[in-house]
Amino acid sequence: MIFSLIIPVYNRPDEVDELLESLSKSDYNEAFEIVLVEDGSSVPCRDVVMNYQGKLNISYYFKENSGPGDSRNFGMQRARGDYFVIFDSDCIIPPNYLTEVRKELDKQYVDCFGGPDRALDSFSNIQKAINFAMTSFLTTGGIRGGSEKINKFQPRSFNMGISKKAFEASKGFGNIHPGEDPDLSIRLWNLGFETRLFSEAYVYHKRRIDWEKFSIQVKKFGIARPILNSWYPEHNKLTFFFPTFFILGLLLAFLLLIFNIDILLQLYFVYFVIIFLTASIQNKSIKIGYLSVIAVWKQFYGYGTGFLESFIKIILLKKKPQEAFPRMFFKV
Repeated sequence: MIFSLIIPVYNRPDEVDELLESLSKSDYNEAFEIVLVEDGSSVPCRDVVMNYQGKLNISYYFKENSGPGDSRNFGMQRARGDYFVIFDSDCIIPPNYLTEVRKELDKQYVDCFGGPDRALDSFSNIQKAINFAMTSFLTTGGIRGGSEKINKFQPRSFNMGISKKAFEASKGFGNIHPGEDPDLSIRLWNLGFETRLFSEAYVYHKRRIDWEKFSIQVKKFGIARPILNSWYPEHNKLTFFFPTFFILGLLLAFLLLIFNIDILLQLYFVYFVIIFLTASIQNKSIKIGYLSVIAVWKQFYGYGTGFLESFIKIILLKKKPQEAFPRMFFKV
């Protein structure tokens, strides 16, 4: 088995440098290739790639902008390996990553896997706070992960693997973004392939975004879910509604104050205190605990309102997703 690492990139040469530097330290003792796809960048990373030509087996391609999903497909179509591993450009890969993946595949082969993400000590405080919001069992990250069994895991495309056989059968990613990764997982299940979580195959995911970009990102996540539910209603789950219920519940809590009923608002206060304390202890920083409260609020609000808007337009009003949310779809 030869691994092909597929990396789409858009205007992020600095990220690519960190990613390739981490891959150059891999302890995997068999050959692997890197297929880097420049998705129409105005700030290309060709010079960065050239610096690693003697250290890594890299193929570099430049194409017109068509989105991350299509760029991953482009890379997999040109890869030489039997198994494709997909990373986002803002990831840093531990030295033992491929060794852990190979160990899991040898133990119990699966045609598609996903791995978790962690934060490095060198990450900024905001990056650590966002990482907490996206991975904690107390947030939508935990709700999402807790609703999925290990052997029925929906891999996320910042850290996932797919066999050449499964890619060719499924035709890879669709043109929705975000949402292209759960869409692919469900289509793979329908084709008879299995997915699984490789808990030790983690990456360090930087998520180089500010608060505004984070809010936009999580709102898009919320918009994507009802679209996917309309395509695959058999995979709809009550947990997908939780962030919207959270926001509506908070609105109700303030309305109840008119009648001097504050018990619901107290519960919300306790919840955010728990977020603050957990994040502070986990990161050994009160400041990160405070920032994590902001991150979790933005996560619930963005996802919850995006989900509600999409639910009304797609599920209730029966609008076509491409017409209701054209910015969620790339033209390929």
